[in-house]
Amino acid sequence: MAKCTFLGLGVMGYPMAGHLVKAGHEVTVWNRTASKSLKWEAEYEGKQHSDIVRAVQGADFVMICVGEDKDVYDVVEPAVVTLESNAIIIDHTTASAQCARKCHEMAKAKSIGFIDAPISGGEAGAKNGQLTIMCGGDEIDFGKAAPIMGAYAKATKHMGPSGAGQLTKMVNQICIAGILQGLAEGVHFAQKAGLDVDEVVEAIGKGAAQSWQMDNRASTMAKGEYDFGFAVDWMRKDLGIALETAKGVGAKLVLAKMVDGYYADIQKLGGNRWDTSSLLKRLII
Repeated sequence: MAKCTFLGLGVMGYPMAGHLVKAGHEVTVWNRTASKSLKWEAEYEGKQHSDIVRAVQGADFVMICVGEDKDVYDVVEPAVVTLESNAIIIDHTTASAQCARKCHEMAKAKSIGFIDAPISGGEAGAKNGQLTIMCGGDEIDFGKAAPIMGAYAKATKHMGPSGAGQLTKMVNQICIAGILQGLAEGVHFAQKAGLDVDEVVEAIGKGAAQSWQMDNRASTMAKGEYDFGFAVDWMRKDLGIALETAKGVGAKLVLAKMVDGYYADIQKLGGNRWDTSSLLKRLII
């Protein structure tokens, strides 16, 4: 059993922290909105603090799942001056590789480990403890943290030094953006051609066109249902990080840039909180 603190109880963090309790760890949580941490405390019979410093005191592992770079800095800075040496910070936020490297340096200066560990699998993956985690940082720290992350992950892989986890998550989001746009156009075409989308998916879903997005989102897209977790606002944040990073490494992200623009169209339609499969919406208006 480890002493864990979880900072950030959003759609993903709330159930992830719960899985740590179920795995037998001692868990303390903090959330910017205190009502959420109080609700979690009552549901999981864990502990919560309204102050980050008090929440992380004595922790072996501190998990973070917040919004973006500035939010990561806001919680890492007080954590590294409070934690004891040899504690490990695991950041599940999707942030920039630059943020990960800076936080790694801050932590190492205090003899604390830092792993950038962005997650994939969506709300369902978090609730079911079936997330995929791509990690950057020192291999020895990853080796200590991997069994703890196993409470909410089905796959955890060390990708290289600090920042490598975030870079891998960028690849993940680039691929998802292209797949979703292709699926949106396929569903749109099927509807216009008078085909039953569910029957089309049954016919082609075991062949080369198959994807997780097809299996889980084609039917709901066809029904105009866009309330399945990962929001357009967050996808645009992630693609923005990838597009900015691409400039620095000399990568050409033609399709990702195009799809990011399509998501901007969705935002103009008021779909900021629609899930990422809502790309279909802009094709049918």
